[in-house]
Amino acid sequence: MLITACAAGCAAEPAAAPDSPAPLTAVSALGDFGTLDYCSLLDTTRLARSTVATPDSSFTGCQADFVQNGRQGSVTVGPLAADRDPNIQPYAYAGRLPDGITVQQSNFAPAETCARTITFAEGTRLSVTLSGGDADQRCARTDTVVDGVMTALTGGRVRHARFPDRSWGRVDACALLQSHDLDAASGADTQTAGGMTGHSCIRGKVSVDFAVVKQAPTGPAETLGGRNARVTSDGAFCRARAVQPSPATAGRAEQITVSVVDTTGSGGDAACPAARAAAEAVFAKIP
Repeated sequence: MLITACAAGCAAEPAAAPDSPAPLTAVSALGDFGTLDYCSLLDTTRLARSTVATPDSSFTGCQADFVQNGRQGSVTVGPLAADRDPNIQPYAYAGRLPDGITVQQSNFAPAETCARTITFAEGTRLSVTLSGGDADQRCARTDTVVDGVMTALTGGRVRHARFPDRSWGRVDACALLQSHDLDAASGADTQTAGGMTGHSCIRGKVSVDFAVVKQAPTGPAETLGGRNARVTSDGAFCRARAVQPSPATAGRAEQITVSVVDTTGSGGDAACPAARAAAEAVFAKIP
């Protein structure tokens, strides 16, 4: 009787609802942007019927060259971005997506390039681009690379780099621009604005960018900040570059670029005196 009475008069506790997965943000999926190994997101086996070279890892992306039916191409994952981009438009991506992630196409891309953008829940974007190869398969192959990125994000495959001592990957780009010896080139009242990974920074008219490159810059050499440097002008910009052998990857170089933009409209190499002065100060501070 007791059991019957309880069965009739006792309300059963509601079953606990299963936890819903939180929308996937870039931080939760990728971890520290500054040490992210973008090549851990690139699955080259997705490029079926292609001969793919070993991917090259930089501080802000990963690129692999390939040959498909005798036609050369390249695929790149990265960089990350957060600014608004009106060129990104929705399209019918057919793959499965984690909660909070969307995939768009970019209408602003070079010729013979298919560009996709993976957007995380908070709006941070990761670029995936494929250039060259067979034109009729280009975008389909780009989507298979995006599929591979999704598998890496949800399958515990995201890795991070450990930059060796003296690697420029350990340098905070904005710290290089915060001293008063850059006031003249950048503007005394300007503030630094860092890139998402810490490997680039802008202060007024001056910017600093670190990268890993296959080939050192060419041109006449000069000494700036105690380093061999090359200075080139491009439109309103003048850039001073220096390199060192990569401590992490044989046959590659780490490169620092100091750029200054001319705002007077003079063009040519009008910004180069300021670029040299800025590079003199910046290059002396890197290890």
